[in-house]
Amino acid sequence: LGEVDKIKIENMLEQNRELKAKYEAERKNIGILTICSGEGMASIFKDLGVDRVVEGGQTMNPSTEDMLNAIAEVNADTIYIFPNNKNIVLAANQAKSLVEEKEIIVIPTKTVPQGITAIINFMPDADAKTNEEAMLEEIKNVKTGQVTYAVRDTHIDDKEIHEGDIMGIGDKGLVSVGNDISDVTFDLIKDAVDEDSELISIYYGEDTTKEQAEALLEKVEETYGDCDVQLEYGGQPIYYFLLSVE
Repeated sequence: LGEVDKIKIENMLEQNRELKAKYEAERKNIGILTICSGEGMASIFKDLGVDRVVEGGQTMNPSTEDMLNAIAEVNADTIYIFPNNKNIVLAANQAKSLVEEKEIIVIPTKTVPQGITAIINFMPDADAKTNEEAMLEEIKNVKTGQVTYAVRDTHIDDKEIHEGDIMGIGDKGLVSVGNDISDVTFDLIKDAVDEDSELISIYYGEDTTKEQAEALLEKVEETYGDCDVQLEYGGQPIYYFLLSVE
């Protein structure tokens, strides 16, 4: 019914052959796949050379199928996967067991800052085993912290917590509880910094204003003048701040 306009006829088989040839031509030795949430975090990883960023994190873990689809999109012989969450490590390893045509190496990063540190220490000219060992060693040297809120009344590590309280969580458990995001975050940093610390990285989330983040940055810089302090927009949900101390 009506007129036929802007007719377009293409050979889909020929298109498929061209895409396949391009795919095979561009195949590389090493690829990197990481999981995170927040547009800022995704941008940081892409700037570090990550090939594929899968949306996921606390409360929204990608499935094994999601991981397999992402692996298929990375055109490389060897692919490193950085789960960046302890709950995603299992899905990553399950996906690894199902892939035959590519070598999959899962670096069991439990936090996003661990993933960033590991990727920064990736050596393009080194072999897969050397890189794996180096990155596993490096993530041991980074202390991480996460600042979020309590969804219900509870007790953690002998601390009484009420719904809505701000919680600072370190690598070994709950560090600080309070009503002020900045104070709890600063307590978390204070707990992680020692005489060997050189770099403090702060990533602020989607529910944290730039002004709040910059005020915290100023306080940290004043307190820890011997450390390099960097502030980045992560845009992550749930967590007001993600931290790393190296």
